[in-house]
Amino acid sequence: MKKYTYIAIILILSLLEIQAQKSFTVVIDPGHGGKDPGCVGSISKEKAINLSVALKLGSLIEQNHPDVQVIYTRRTDVFIPLDERANIANKYKADLFISIHTNSVRRGSASGTETYTLGLSNSDENLDVAMRENSVILMEDDYVQKYEGFDPQSTESYIIFEFIQSKYMEQSVSLAAEIQKSFVKSKRGNRGVRQGRLLVLRKTSMPSVLVELGFISNRTEERYLASNEGQKTLAQSIYRAFDSYKKDYVRKSGNMAGKPVVTSPRTITAENIPPHKEEITDTSSPATTRNTNDIIYKVQILTSDKKLSVKDKRFKGYNDISFYINQGVYKYTYGSTSDYKKIVSMQKKAAKDFKGAFIIKMKDGNRIYN
Repeated sequence: MKKYTYIAIILILSLLEIQAQKSFTVVIDPGHGGKDPGCVGSISKEKAINLSVALKLGSLIEQNHPDVQVIYTRRTDVFIPLDERANIANKYKADLFISIHTNSVRRGSASGTETYTLGLSNSDENLDVAMRENSVILMEDDYVQKYEGFDPQSTESYIIFEFIQSKYMEQSVSLAAEIQKSFVKSKRGNRGVRQGRLLVLRKTSMPSVLVELGFISNRTEERYLASNEGQKTLAQSIYRAFDSYKKDYVRKSGNMAGKPVVTSPRTITAENIPPHKEEITDTSSPATTRNTNDIIYKVQILTSDKKLSVKDKRFKGYNDISFYINQGVYKYTYGSTSDYKKIVSMQKKAAKDFKGAFIIKMKDGNRIYN
């Protein structure tokens, strides 16, 4: 009995040692879920295809890369808001974010795979994909406030992406290219690497891609997507690209010193991740915000990844411009008053020049949401 107890202790310690050595984190995001089925075909739903491929991909990574921590945004048929999917990746300082989706078109028989990175492509086809994927936020409570007035169904609303540029673009495009190459090796149709104005990628702070596995609207391709063999092949294709990307990551970063040590042996999903907390810094001057003990109303008009001059032409001659910083993003506001009726009037004025401009509340230099 003592012998078996000793062996069990050794095995547990070995597992803990392996887990403690994990130095690379990948977040796998099966798109849609729960009340959001995604695209619906004649025999299947996107949410189920995405989840099955995601779990198969994660299993391959865990089997072949013991130093990698795999985090899923969901492992079951549950609804996860878009911003929470990105928050999960940001909270655990992930090295990679892979969002898995299934494509669809209203007309025609399009087929093949494509992989998206965040970008400003003006292609109507790419915009259609972005509008469809982003429309999931309409199922979320308070989406207007949460996504800063963004309307996924308005083409004008997509102008906000002109002010957000990912510093991880090169790595994202590199991974996307590897994924498409791997799909080709698996004899899947190649629609290439594309850029899209996708909210789930915009809010991540690491190299990120969104993979479209194929077209559920195509009867032939849908049967493949819904089959176990097809899902297995798709997962293997993405895995090969991950494996190549990971090897390149190790080569460039050496021993990856400085990464946080992971000691928990559990699988991490959205259900057991603590709520994400925003880090907000208001850089308005005391003169602008008046009495800091009062609630101050402002009109948020745009965001940027870098500090802009108040004389920047994008402000269109507006005065009383200030900003606050949230997760490294500069969020610019117009006006500052404790008079709600006055700020409503200012919001109406700003909305004529800044589509989706909305009112926010601040107190003691922090934005509040109630």
